Amino acid sequence: QVQLLESGGGLVQSGGSLRLSCVASGSIPSTDAMDWYRQIPGDAREWIASIEADGRTSYGALMKGRCTISRDIAENTLYLQMNNLKPEDTATYYCHTRPSMADYGAGRQGVWGRGTKVTVSS
Repeated sequence: QVQLLESGGGLVQSGGSLRLSCVASGSIPSTDAMDWYRQIPGDAREWIASIEADGRTSYGALMKGRCTISRDIAENTLYLQMNNLKPEDTATYYCHTRPSMADYGAGRQGVWGRGTKVTVSS
């Protein structure tokens, strides 16, 4: 069973940068996409960015222009480079595997990591 472990969070000043990592134990199916989300306690989990199985990326409005999603398939690692961080970016950040629609139809679900906390000070 694949497991995800995020790292790279911490305390950073407003305007600073962080690179988050998500390492998978075991290989992720080559047909899976991967996503980054963030969540403030009590609020809904919000989508930040995705990278599809073919390498295409997409970004939500929350951090568009301030983050870059990438992956190293050989190392089973997903990254989120975040720049120009703001206090409102303070949250727990999660990585996620997203199976193909065919795999969802066959009963396989995506996997969530435990999250890494990011705190941005004013």
